[in-house]
Amino acid sequence: MLYQIYETQRAFIEPFAGFAQAASKAYSNPGSAWSASPISQRMAAGLDLVYRLSKDYEKPEFSINAVEVGNSEVAVQQRVEIARPFCDLIRFKRFSDDPATLEAMKSQPAVLIVAPLSGHYATLLRDTVKTMLQGHKVYITDWKNARLVPLSEGNFSLDDYVNDVQDFIRHLQGKYGNCHVMSVCQPTVPVLAAVSLMASRGETTPWTMTMMGGPIDARKSPTAVNNLAMNKSYEWFENNVIYRVPDSFPGAGRRVYPGFLQHSGFVAMNPDRHARSHFDYFKDLMKGDDASTEAHRKFYDEYNAVLDMDAPYYLDTIRVVFQDFNLVNGNWDVTSPNGVAERVRPQDIRSTALLSVEGELDDISGSGQTEAVHALCTGVNPRNQRHFEAKGAGHYGIFSGRRWRDMVYPQVQSFIAANTPQPKAPVAVAVPKAVVVAKPATKRVAAAPVKRAKPKAAPVKAPVVAKTTRAAKAAVTAPAAGRKAVRAVAPVAAAKRAAR
Repeated sequence: MLYQIYETQRAFIEPFAGFAQAASKAYSNPGSAWSASPISQRMAAGLDLVYRLSKDYEKPEFSINAVEVGNSEVAVQQRVEIARPFCDLIRFKRFSDDPATLEAMKSQPAVLIVAPLSGHYATLLRDTVKTMLQGHKVYITDWKNARLVPLSEGNFSLDDYVNDVQDFIRHLQGKYGNCHVMSVCQPTVPVLAAVSLMASRGETTPWTMTMMGGPIDARKSPTAVNNLAMNKSYEWFENNVIYRVPDSFPGAGRRVYPGFLQHSGFVAMNPDRHARSHFDYFKDLMKGDDASTEAHRKFYDEYNAVLDMDAPYYLDTIRVVFQDFNLVNGNWDVTSPNGVAERVRPQDIRSTALLSVEGELDDISGSGQTEAVHALCTGVNPRNQRHFEAKGAGHYGIFSGRRWRDMVYPQVQSFIAANTPQPKAPVAVAVPKAVVVAKPATKRVAAAPVKRAKPKAAPVKAPVVAKTTRAAKAAVTAPAAGRKAVRAVAPVAAAKRAAR
């Protein structure tokens, strides 16, 4: 019922949001009579703020059309590589007409970025993708809004998430031989499970796993998010935050955790910070600070765009990750697509290098929660494990913004490069030295240098050559005992001594 009430309220407010936007433009347009009013600038700023607080935020676009690779700008095309009911695998294909740049891009490693399914769209990682495209072939999981998925497609659980990640890894391995995997926030747990199951079956696992700000062990340094999930019972979540999608959407009747509830939770964590940000936006509009106002719009266009999560997936995550801690307790079983329950054993991972990244000021995944992955992956050589803490970075700072670009990305880039096998150069095959056998001379050959003047060498007669050849062969095949050592002498030199 709450979902229906929310949608009714949103439909009621939507015309007023449109009116506020139009009025704001009227007050700010120099050609408008209203702009001559002494309070026009204040009215335009206030109405624009009202519009942004009441508008409906749709899914944003990645809008990555070009990136810098080396010293060249290359075009980028976004396309769906694999389409699933609840997730698309997106590839960012790069194009260049410069032969050197094209050759460099071909040799760069492929990276699968697994985006979080925790209320926001994958476009939240736009900065992550754009930066990674400078030196990697990039793919990303684009999770869909559950309210847009018809009931005929079935349900989506945490096990389905794990199975989809395995399929995406195998797809990249089929194209490139192998790949690297990067998980940001929530997917650190299902990605670790996916790679663990592949290792247990004896499948090829990715070259590296990069775990960034995720709740591998939510018991360590619990945050407000962890406390909410741990202090409420499973039944409380099922009865209080799960609702059915209204009839106005393709997924009508589907049980979901609504995105607007998740968004309310995000805002409730730092209400003062958000209120201050909106007030600063109002003042920047008054001052005409276009750069600051545009930065505010870009951030909140992304932050306010939320999606619904299918109820089985959301409830599974609450139980497995935040209440029963099945991963760290070693009792998590994942059901494969063919219906077989398989135990998740991170200790079976051996050939995959491991990097964990945490933000010093992360208020979503507390300190030590991601680093705990190293204690689980005991089969990975310690030399292939690394942990990095980004000083001064919050949760979003480890994958977006200046700290991501200047502090975290260099660590990720060097780790991937260090653990990407280089193509083996052709190995020169040593040819064994053959036994030298004197050959008949067919031309005049100059004699060895002597102190006096060199006389011309006499032509070598066939009988002498034949005898010398037999003597040389005898030196190789005859036993040494009881015989004089036979030396193979060059035919021309032998003839020369005979002439003397």
